[in-house]
Amino acid sequence: MKRLYAILKSILVLVIVFMLTACTGETRPSDTTIKETSEAESVSSSSSGQKPTALETRPAVESFELLTSKGNQSLEATLHQGKGFSLYVFEKFTFDATAGRLSLSGNPGYYVYIEPLPSDYDLAQLEVAGKEELRQFGDVSNFSGELIEHPLGFADLYLQASGKEGISDYIVWTSESGDAFLFRLHNPKGAEVSDFAGPIHISLSTVQSE
Repeated sequence: MKRLYAILKSILVLVIVFMLTACTGETRPSDTTIKETSEAESVSSSSSGQKPTALETRPAVESFELLTSKGNQSLEATLHQGKGFSLYVFEKFTFDATAGRLSLSGNPGYYVYIEPLPSDYDLAQLEVAGKEELRQFGDVSNFSGELIEHPLGFADLYLQASGKEGISDYIVWTSESGDAFLFRLHNPKGAEVSDFAGPIHISLSTVQSE
């Protein structure tokens, strides 16, 4: 009787083990499923790790209010990508992405060079360099700080030389995101002065680091 009881007990244990194994086999994903899931997660992680460019996050075209010879007008500007930054450019302007140069299409003598600055830039050294650079164009004035009714709003450094050939600016400006840029602007005397000055400052106010 004891032997029969032992046999029945062994059979019962085997049945329980078989049932547990069967249940585990139904819920455990196959090696293929695990591999596919892992690969999918890897691709997703890789994709999300890539920083989107400005051409993907900023509108391709924006409208801006400008004061022209015809009064206030709403003009469209197109997004352009430079080296480490993007900005909006108006129709009558040409942007050289390689050189970081934005100029008036009809007269390239009206231009500005745009240069991203490193986070550890030395403002005092830039001021010395800017004054030295501008002296060749005329007397140098300093308009650093808040710029009343100016598209840039505020400039950490704003040096300007005015002479018989026109106006040249040396500007250190910080965007809303905290990135600093150096603008070297040349605005000669001529018929295109008004066509250049207004739109160029609007474009510079849209510069954004990548």
